[in-house]
Parts: sequence; structure tokens; C-alpha cells
Amino acid sequence: MLLTNKKNQKGGLTYIETILGIAIFVMVAGSLFITYQKVFQLVRLSQSRVTAVALANEQFEIVRNLPYAQVGTFGGIPSGVIPPVQTLTRAGMTFIATTTVRNVDLPFDGVAGGMPNDLSPADNKSVEIDIMCVTCNNFRPMILTTTVGPKGLENASTNGSLFIQALDAGGLPIAGANVYVHNSSTTPVVDINDITSTSGMLQLIDAPPATTSYQITVSKTGYSTDQTYGAPTTTNPVKPHATVAVQTVTQLSFAIDRLATLNVSSVTPVCNPVANIGVELTGSKLIATSPNVLKYDQWFSTGASGLQTLNNIEWDSYTIAASSTTYDLAGIVPLSPLAIAPGATQNVQLVMVPKNPLAVVVTVKDAGTGLPVTGATVTLDNGVASMTQTTGRGFLRQTDWSGGSGQDMFIDPTRYSADDDNIDVTTYPGEVRLKNTFGSYAATGNLTSSTFDTGSASNFYQFTYLPTSQPVAAGASSVQFQLATGNSTTSWTYLGPDGTPGTYYTATTTDINTLNNGRRYLRYKMYLSTASSTLTPNVSDAMFTYTSSCVPPGQVIFQGLSSGTWNITVSKSGYTTAYDTVTASSTVPWQEKSVTIGP
Repeated sequence: MLLTNKKNQKGGLTYIETILGIAIFVMVAGSLFITYQKVFQLVRLSQSRVTAVALANEQFEIVRNLPYAQVGTFGGIPSGVIPPVQTLTRAGMTFIATTTVRNVDLPFDGVAGGMPNDLSPADNKSVEIDIMCVTCNNFRPMILTTTVGPKGLENASTNGSLFIQALDAGGLPIAGANVYVHNSSTTPVVDINDITSTSGMLQLIDAPPATTSYQITVSKTGYSTDQTYGAPTTTNPVKPHATVAVQTVTQLSFAIDRLATLNVSSVTPVCNPVANIGVELTGSKLIATSPNVLKYDQWFSTGASGLQTLNNIEWDSYTIAASSTTYDLAGIVPLSPLAIAPGATQNVQLVMVPKNPLAVVVTVKDAGTGLPVTGATVTLDNGVASMTQTTGRGFLRQTDWSGGSGQDMFIDPTRYSADDDNIDVTTYPGEVRLKNTFGSYAATGNLTSSTFDTGSASNFYQFTYLPTSQPVAAGASSVQFQLATGNSTTSWTYLGPDGTPGTYYTATTTDINTLNNGRRYLRYKMYLSTASSTLTPNVSDAMFTYTSSCVPPGQVIFQGLSSGTWNITVSKSGYTTAYDTVTASSTVPWQEKSVTIGP
């Protein structure tokens, strides 16, 4: 048996050895195939580049055999008989040949516009041919150039020169900017597509003279566009179509830069989205004057989500206006006008509140910096009524509890979370009192509010309740509150003004402990007590102030004003008090008043 097994082993391959052999063969064959493919691709690429060079030389040979005066492109400067773009087929490959011919001003006899001024600056011509294979893989464009000179001396020019400079917002040159020049008043018509040099300049030497008829547009991918304007579309343009005069240089600068993105959202003061707010975005750059024609003035809607993203926004200073039949604009974060920088992504919040005409937004700015002033006290007074707000601070307020308990989040403003059944909220709607049973008031009672959502992490300032006085017979501190804050709504610890559970907010206006800052949600717990069974304390208002990302800085809105003149007083520690007036009128149901304060 052992001898037989050895013979079997020597007589053939095992199954495993066969599989390994096949695997090795496949690996070697695969490697050879990939190598063959790469070699074939390299040969094909090399062939395409050799063909491209031959095609360029072919075009150069055509140029060399042309009369010097005909060396130019259709619609170009210089004008000639060469097509600016050609589609050519060679060796089964398709190429696009782009030819650019430029007049060259050599310095041996001066330069156009220089010292000395060369009155005949078209000394010779440069011919550039850009070859691109559209049917080849991995083919990079080839650019070849040559120079063509006249046989004799140059003659006195009857043309001029047009120098076009592309600059960014900071005044730095932009290389490779696309320049389109069109002039239909010349014969032949000028129609040029070219790019700026490394110095951001395109020089068109020996351009035919023409008056305000060279239409120029400068652009670049990802950048804004600048151009000239003129009749018949625009009168009194800021940058009219260019004029070229005989033996003179016309130089124009065009400012372009990276496009920005603007995210415009419409929200409530607690950051909830407000849908379908109409927005007008107006830039400050002008196309024409008398009358003024703005380069950018567009209306759009924030849509169902309360958010609209605008791409391709040119750097500029923009003002924003909002329009709605149900909401008033309470403020803008950041303030309008907005300075949009090149390439920036700018977020803008339009803070909206339910419409309640007549409304006045007061914007307070620092006289030195022009920035919004937070924490300024703004008072409106017409001799009969007076109201006061603080810039940069939002407030949430409850004035009615008659809807009853059982509400977790503060959605219905007439409801709350829970009470101990010793509270009466229905006998006098708009007030919280102790329950009266058979002519006797309960000795104590408490009520827990729903959860107030400020929309984002907030800083809290003051807690206020009304009325300011209670029946003396009810006893001292017959009304007390504690506050609970957090970044979740699952657990609450009620604390007093010193940040501990053992104290209570008893004064009608008290600063909220800073330990609560940086939190989003707030609840209050109201404690009522009386020393007399025939008297009860009462609460008609509970309010707290805060700042958050959705509270406009330096702005407050006053709504429901009566018609007539209102006096405005703005004060802040470290600033001189400022005074102004505003007239509330039904003809202007919403208006903004800007007040500047300084040291």
C-alpha cells in the first residue's frame, strides 16, 4: 500500500496543486493584461500628442503663408481671416484648435501710453494656438505660440489701444479672468473672447476707433461679473461702453471677486421658523444714475421651511426688508445693512413677531463704531402712555392661566403644567388666586408653569411679576416664585435668587441668578399664601427677560401704538442720553427709527 501511494503521488498533481497552478496563471495573465493596457494607453496618448503638435505646426504654416495684414481672427483685434475656433479631425481623433492673435507693442520705440508714447504701437503679432483633443483620454491641452512680424517698417497708426484690467475687491490683479469684447459699430465687427495675463491685464493693441461702443464683460468661474453698460438698455451708466480714440490708450478697470452665500431665515424670538416671509435684498452698487438703477435688487420668499439660501451673491453692502400680512419685522441679526465679504457664507435671521399695528422698531447704534448697542433702555412716551424695553433682550410672558393644567410645553399661552388644587384660575380670567371654598380662601397653593423654550442657550436677566402690591392682611411674602432652568425637559430643580432651593423670588422685579445662564429651557413655580381666610393674593403677569441667538442686538419693537407723535428716550450707562421722536400713523403701519448714542 505504501508503494502504491508513492506511485500515485508521482503519477499526477493533487486537486490543491491544480487550483494553485490555475490561480498563479490567472494572476500572471492578469498582470500581463493590465501592463499591456497601460502600454497601449501610453502609446495612444503619445500618438495623440504627436498628432496635436503636427496639427499646430500645420496651423502655423497657414499663418506664415498669409499676408501680414490678414494675420488675425474673425472679429478679433487684429482682424483677419483665421477662424478663432476650429474642429479638426486627424488620425481618427477629434481636436479643437483655438487661435488667439494679439498685436504686440515692443519697447524699442516706446510703448502705448508710455514715455515716450508710441503712436504706432502694433509692432508685430503673437499667434497662440490652444489644441484640445476631445476624444482622447488623459489629454492635457497644448498651447503653442509664435511671433509674426511685418516685412517693412510700421506705418503711422490710425487706431488706438484698449487696456482692460481685472482687479479683486482688494485691488489686486486677477490672472486668467475671462474678457469678452464686442463692438458692432466697426467694420469688421469686433467680437473677442480672451483672458487676462498674470498681471490681470488684457492689452488690445491697434483697436479701431469708436465712441462709447466697446461692450466689455469681465468674469471668471466662481467670481462675480463686471461690465460696461449703455444705450439702448441703460441711460447715464456709471461705467459706459468704452471709447477708443486714434493713437491713444483707453484703460478700464473691472472689479470682480469670489461669490458669497447668504442664508436668510425667518424666525420668532425663540428661534421657531416662520414660513413664507417675503424678503427684499438690495445692494448698494449702481449700474446707472438719474434715475438710479441698482445692480442687485431682488424679492424672494423664505419658503415653507423659513429658510432660503442664496448663492452667487456679489460682495457688497446690502439692506434687507421683510413683507408679511401676519408678521412684523422685530429685528435683524446682524443689523442691516449687511457687509457681505468675497467668498463668505453669511447667516441672517429675520426676527418676526405677530403683526399688531402700529409698530416702530428702534435701532440703537454706537456713534463711534456704528455697531448695535445691547442693554440700552428705550422708552416711548406720548404724554398719556409710556412703555420701556431693553435692546438685545427678549422676553417671555404669561398673562392668563384660565386654560387650565396639563400642558408640558408653553404653546397655549392660557395653560400651565400643574397645580395643587388650591389654585383658582377661572373666577377672574387673567389672574391666579387661592381657591375660595364656602367663603374661605385656602391658606396656601402652588402652580407650576409649562416649559418656556428660548430657542437656544440663553442668558437670563430679570424675573418680574404683577401686580406690584398685595393685600397687607395676606401677610408678608404672600407671593413667591422659584425658577428652574436646563438644557433638557426631563428634570427640574427649582431655585431661588441665590441659586439654592431654600430661597424665593419675592420682589416684583428680581435679577435671575447667573447660575442659570447657558441654558435653553425655563419653568417657574408660583407659591401663594394668606394669613387671612377672607383675602387672597393674586398674580396677573409673570415675565422673564433673556438674550439668545434669535434676539436682535440693539433693536426693540413697540407694537399697538396709538396714532400721533411719540417721544423716544435712549439711555445706557457710559453713554449720553439721546432723544428723538417718531410719528405713528396708519399710512405707515411699520417703520424703523435709528438712534445713535455716544459717550
